[in-house]
Amino acid sequence: MIKHAQQLHPIIFILMATIFEVSGDAIIRMAIYKHSGMIRLGLASMGAVMLFTYGVSLNMAPFEFGQVVGLYIAILFLVWQIINFIAFQALPTLPILLGGAFVVAGGMIITFWKN
Repeated sequence: MIKHAQQLHPIIFILMATIFEVSGDAIIRMAIYKHSGMIRLGLASMGAVMLFTYGVSLNMAPFEFGQVVGLYIAILFLVWQIINFIAFQALPTLPILLGGAFVVAGGMIITFWKN
């Protein structure tokens, strides 16, 4: 299975990892601040599984993380905004959009600038 998974394009691993990371964090935040009892425990467990899956998906990728860290950070920012809107109905403010543009631009420079 690992051999087949490593034939996927690296961007798939990055996208999967960011989705699992941000979603897991959002679910744990919901568990802590919006629920109690068994629902809290269930959500926290689901979030923990998603964060574990994030780590596995990123470490199964057929590349060195240092090679794509800029791209990862850029995609992480974008996915974070999407999940934040879906889970919490929060639109990014102007400072977040402006700062995020710098994050994405910086990620692209780190990833694609060739010496």
